[in-house]
Amino acid sequence: ICWAESENKRSCLQFSHLGVKDSLKDLFSPQMEVFLMMYTRNNFNCAEPLFEQNNSLNINFNVSKKTVWLIHGYRPTGSAPQWLQNFLTVLLNKDDINVIVVDWNRGATTLLYNRAVRNTRKVAVSLSSYIRNLLDHGASLHNFHFIGMSLGAHISGFVGKIFQGQLGRITGLDPAGPKFSGKSPKDRLAYTDAKFVDVIHSDTNGIQYIKCDHQRAVYLFMASLETKCNFVSFPCPSYEDFKAGLCVDCDYNKGKSCPKLGYQAELWKDVLNTRKETTVFLDTTGKSPFCTYYFVLTVTLLDETMEDGCFIFKLLNHLGKVKEPELYEESTSTNDLQEVKILARFFNDVVNISSMSLTYLQNTNLQCLPGGYNIQRIMLQSLTYPERPPLCKYNFVLDENVEVFLNLHTCKSKEI
Repeated sequence: ICWAESENKRSCLQFSHLGVKDSLKDLFSPQMEVFLMMYTRNNFNCAEPLFEQNNSLNINFNVSKKTVWLIHGYRPTGSAPQWLQNFLTVLLNKDDINVIVVDWNRGATTLLYNRAVRNTRKVAVSLSSYIRNLLDHGASLHNFHFIGMSLGAHISGFVGKIFQGQLGRITGLDPAGPKFSGKSPKDRLAYTDAKFVDVIHSDTNGIQYIKCDHQRAVYLFMASLETKCNFVSFPCPSYEDFKAGLCVDCDYNKGKSCPKLGYQAELWKDVLNTRKETTVFLDTTGKSPFCTYYFVLTVTLLDETMEDGCFIFKLLNHLGKVKEPELYEESTSTNDLQEVKILARFFNDVVNISSMSLTYLQNTNLQCLPGGYNIQRIMLQSLTYPERPPLCKYNFVLDENVEVFLNLHTCKSKEI
């Protein structure tokens, strides 16, 4: 008895695996091809073509769902991006969406960076024809989210320009600098290329675009999807102002937290889009999952002025474990009551805070006022989790170079 399988299973599409030989070959015989690999929760581990041979739309593609387009960057050695498979996994675990991987490796695999740059516009034109076909099948531009790494960020921008800024969202992950920095908006990714454009810059090496930190933005974005980290970022004119604690309020969010980096950023798009462009800052740790936890300590003095100095504080949780933060510079206000704000970050979250230690260190040889400084209030707030109630301590004396331990309690409601 012979058994024959009647149903023909098609093989999974594979990302173009090229090598250095292909880069060398491109010197004499330029190559340029674009392939689309579609994933959904129905074909989680097996890429399928977006369109069938008869030009019909793949049955697994749902035109009413959000579609994320992933576009890689320069690939001088031809290898597939190491981050690609994990990126697909975390996206589909997060949302029931369509994901399209744009494989333009035959165009990115070249030793001539300038040639890869020129190919970015060709890729955008090719993608525009696929997009128009999708629109004919009932898809909509506002459901499209382009995520581009390096040169892929500018490809996304060029696609956005073709469709006159009507794409739903573009995320640029460390957009390539060489041949783009300083160019006019029509020649690079710009904030007008989609209804919402967010960019993560983690690399400042300029022409050293092959450095490993050039891919950090990819892993930060993935961490925003696969971890519980709140990557809170702070709108600020400069990194120096951010470190000085001048940008910790985010009043325009009406009680919400400051914007969060990564996939969640679009939750703030209505607020952020009221401005032409908004620059935000945050610091991360040096390895996955990159989480840091921000607190701000506000010290309010009673009718006194402190001499130049600095504060040191530590937090104690209900188990008596001490957590020491990295402190930024403190900033002062010119209110009747002198107010000092200290921005601090912890490498581990601190919950169930029971008390804190506070020390004021004088930076000059001037003598403190007799009896120390009269502190009207200190208030500790979590910026990473603003829903947590602030903690306060009222009316105490702080002497120079003396560590005091303070029990903290929920602040009076009128002050929150």
